[in-house]
Amino acid sequence: MEKRTNKKLYVVSGSSGVGKGTVLKGFMAKHPDFMLSISCTTRSPREGEVDGENYFFLTKEDFQACINEDKFLEWAEFAGNFYGTKKKFIKECLDNGMNVILEIETNGALQVKKKMPEAVLIFITPPSLEALEARLRGRHTEDEETIQKRLNEVKKELECAKKYDYRVVNDNLDNAISELENIIAGEQEKC
Repeated sequence: MEKRTNKKLYVVSGSSGVGKGTVLKGFMAKHPDFMLSISCTTRSPREGEVDGENYFFLTKEDFQACINEDKFLEWAEFAGNFYGTKKKFIKECLDNGMNVILEIETNGALQVKKKMPEAVLIFITPPSLEALEARLRGRHTEDEETIQKRLNEVKKELECAKKYDYRVVNDNLDNAISELENIIAGEQEKC
């Protein structure tokens, strides 16, 4: 993809339980001129989800055809379903003057950086592994085995985060939103 001069793709990742969705929601509420990217998926729509709004819902055959034709900026398989971001969608958004935020996991983010080096990667981190563990336990939604799996995954993600352009520590929601705003404002000045 060719380099854009005034609009950028921001890729935001973070471990489960770190609050990345809450940080992004706070940012988006203050910056409605940014758009959240819409991913493709092969999973069935959940109640209330709208095609083209929450996801682009594809059959596995259509998704595989897109892989074969190199139409994805990134893609991955999770729990038997495929998820991905189409190059054309991101290009059209940028060409139409929109700054785009893509919330995806670390492997996908690193795929994006290879294909689109000008993308800005931002990783939302917990203040510490202990704080994240306390958050996960405080949810009371997962058993011990699941919590341990998540914590092991976090350690791998934190290693990948070293390849990101920026890291934001979410120890205080307002501070994390402000830090994200400052990073993006600095990047916008570079355009």
